[in-house]
Amino acid sequence: MTITYGFEAQRFINPTVKNIPPSGIRRFFDLVASTRGVISLGVGEPDFVTPWHIREACVQSLERGYTMYTSNYGLPELRQAIADYLAERFGLSYDPQKQVMVTIGASEAVDLALRTVINPGDEVLIPEPCYVSYRPITQLAGGVPVTVPTTMADEFALTAAQLEKYVTPRTKVLILCFPNNPTGAVLDEAEMQAIASLVKKYNLLVISDEIYAELRYDGPPRSFAALPGMQERTILVSGFSKAFAMTGWRVGYVAAHPDFLAAMVKIHQYTILCAPVMGQMAALEALRHGRQDVERMVAEYDRRRRLVVSRLREMGLECFEPRGAFYVFPSIKVTGLTSTQFAEELLKEEKVAVVPGPAFGSSGEGFIRCSYATSLAELTEAMNRMEHFVARRLAFKHRAVAHA
Repeated sequence: MTITYGFEAQRFINPTVKNIPPSGIRRFFDLVASTRGVISLGVGEPDFVTPWHIREACVQSLERGYTMYTSNYGLPELRQAIADYLAERFGLSYDPQKQVMVTIGASEAVDLALRTVINPGDEVLIPEPCYVSYRPITQLAGGVPVTVPTTMADEFALTAAQLEKYVTPRTKVLILCFPNNPTGAVLDEAEMQAIASLVKKYNLLVISDEIYAELRYDGPPRSFAALPGMQERTILVSGFSKAFAMTGWRVGYVAAHPDFLAAMVKIHQYTILCAPVMGQMAALEALRHGRQDVERMVAEYDRRRRLVVSRLREMGLECFEPRGAFYVFPSIKVTGLTSTQFAEELLKEEKVAVVPGPAFGSSGEGFIRCSYATSLAELTEAMNRMEHFVARRLAFKHRAVAHA
C-alpha cells in the first residue's frame, strides 16, 4: 500500500544527503533477504557469538544496577584499559583522561574525526577499494573525497608513490584502513614509513581505522600512530566489533591528541552523550580477560582463509592471499561478467551471496568480496556452489568464442 502525501517533504531535504547513494552492500542484500536457503559470504560480521564471560559482565552490570549515563568520554576504567592495551600491543602512550574517548562503534569515531577537522572544500584522500562509509561521511562533513586506487598487482596495498599523485594544496586528511575492508590488504613496514614521510612533507592529518588490527596473519599488529612523529598527527580509531565478536554491542573508541579529543567530545556530547554503560562494561571485560578468545578466533579465521583462497584459485579465479581482516577479494574478470552480474546470477542460480566490488568504489569493478567469517562447513558448500557456477560461465564463454 502506498500512502500519498500532499506535503512536499523532498523540498526540505539537504541536497548533500539527497545526492548520497544508498550503501551498495545494503542494496544488494535487499535481494538476499528475499531468497531462501542462501549461504551468505556478504556481511562483515563474525559468526562467533560474543564469548560468555563478556556477555556475563553485561548481565552482572545490569543486576548491579549499572543503567546510568557515563562521562561523555566513557567509563574511566574502560578508558584506562584502552590506554593500557594500546601501550602493550602497539607501544603507544595515551593519557586516558584526555586522549581516549569511547564511541558508538568505530564508525561514530570516524564521523566525529571528520566533522571535527574538515572545513568546506577540504580534500580527504581515501585509498580504494574502501569501507563504504568513508566517502559519504566525508561529504556529510563538507569535505571532498578523493579516492586513490590500489591494484591487485600491489596486493591492494597503498603505495607512497601512488598516494603522492593525488595530493593537492587542498588536501588535509588521509584515511587509512589496514588491514583493509574489503581486500584484506596490509601495509608493510617500509611502505608505512614512506607514507609517513609524505604525511609530514604535506602537513597532513591521518585518520587510521584500525578495527581489524588484531586480525593479522603475517605477524603482530601494527599501528600507524606508532611510527616516529605520527602519533600527534594520527586520530586512531578502533573498537570491539571484529576482534572480540561484538558487532551488535556498538562499542568503539578514539585515541588522539588532547586538542582533537576536546573538540570531538563537543560533537559527541550533543549528539550521542555516551555509549551505553552495559556495553562499556562488557568491553572492559573483553580487554581484561579476552586475549585467548581473540587468539582462538584468529586461528580459526586463518584456517578458513587458506581454504577459501585455495578453492577460488582452483576454480580459475585470480585471488591474492589476504594478510588481514576476514575477506578475500578475487577477480571475476575471467568469467566475462561484471561484478554486479556475477553476484546477482550467483545468488539466483546457486544461492550464494557475495558483494560486488564496486560497492567499495569504482576500482572494485571486476572483483567480488567474500567474507570467510562463517563456518568451515558453510564455506566449503559455498565454494562448491561457486565452482559449479564459474565452470558453467567459463564453458559458456569458451563456446561463444569458438562460434565467433
